Amino acid sequence: MKWSELSIHTTNEAIESVSNILHEAGASGVVIEDSEDFAREREDRFGEIYSLDPDDFPKEGVILKAYLPVNSFLGETVEAIKLAINNLVKFDINLGANVVTISEVNEEEWATSWKKYYHPVKISKRFTIVPTWETYNPVSSDELIIELDPGMAFGTGTHPTTVMSLQALEKTVQPGQQVIDVGTGSGVLAIGAAMLGAEHVHALDLDEVAVHAAQINVKLNKMQSQIDVVQGNLLDTIKEPGDVVVANILAEIIISFTDDAFQAVKPGGIYITSGIIMPKKNDVKAALEASGFVVEDVMMMEDWVTIISKKPE
Repeated sequence: MKWSELSIHTTNEAIESVSNILHEAGASGVVIEDSEDFAREREDRFGEIYSLDPDDFPKEGVILKAYLPVNSFLGETVEAIKLAINNLVKFDINLGANVVTISEVNEEEWATSWKKYYHPVKISKRFTIVPTWETYNPVSSDELIIELDPGMAFGTGTHPTTVMSLQALEKTVQPGQQVIDVGTGSGVLAIGAAMLGAEHVHALDLDEVAVHAAQINVKLNKMQSQIDVVQGNLLDTIKEPGDVVVANILAEIIISFTDDAFQAVKPGGIYITSGIIMPKKNDVKAALEASGFVVEDVMMMEDWVTIISKKPE
C-alpha cells in the first residue's frame, strides 16, 4: 500500500491547530520535527549518546508530518487541509513559512524507517538497552543488557520515565524478591527487575498488543522462567502482594488507585510510580501519603517525575 506524506512547515504556535486539522482529515498520528528540539541541550548523566541528524530538523520553526493513504480523494483532502490551515490566520495564529509539500512512501519503508534512530543506550550505572538489530559488546563485567524490539507502537526504553524507573529498580530490587509491573508496555521494566535478581515478576497490561510485545521481549532476553506477562487492568490479576511494585503510567491513573496499590505492596515494600508530568508531582505525592505510603525519594528528569515510596512495616 502506498501512503502520501504531507509535510507542513509552520511554527510552534500553530502546532496544536494544524495537528487538529490533520487528525480531522484522517491522519492517525502526527510527527513533529521541532528546530528547538535539535538545539536543546540534554543532560548527560550516564554517557548517553543522542545521535540526532540535523537533516531531520528544520533550521527554524516546526515541520509537522502526517500520512494519508493514496486514493482518488487525496487531491481534495490535501486542498481542504491547505484551506483550513490558511484560515487559521483569522484567529491571529502565526503560520510562519506555511509551506506544504507532498511525497509518496511505501508502507514497508515507513514501517521500518524509525529503526535508524534507535541505537544502544546506556541509561544507568548498569543497564544498557540494545535494539535487537544492533550488535553491542559490553564495556564492563557487571553491565546488564536488555535487548528490545519495541515495534512501532511502543517506546524504545529511553524515555525519561522509563529511564528513571529502571534506575529506581536498580536502587531497590533485591535478589529473591517478588516484583509487580503495572502497565508493562514493552516489558522493559519487568526484564530489568528479573535481571536484578527478582525471583518472580508479574507483568500486566490492559492492551493485548502490549502483552504480546512484552512476551516477545521477555523471550528475547531469556527471562520466561522469571516473568509472566498477562492481560489485566491495573491490579486485578495480582494474587499476592509484591516486595516491589512499579507503575509507569499516567499520573491521573496512579492517583486513582493508591489505596489498592497500598494493599499490593508487602509491609516494608517499595512502590515506584513514574509517568508523572512535573505539574502533577505534588498531587501524586499527596495521594500516596494519604493512602499510607512514605515518600522516600523523588527523581526528576526533563519535565518528568518518578517517586519512590515505602509501605511502613
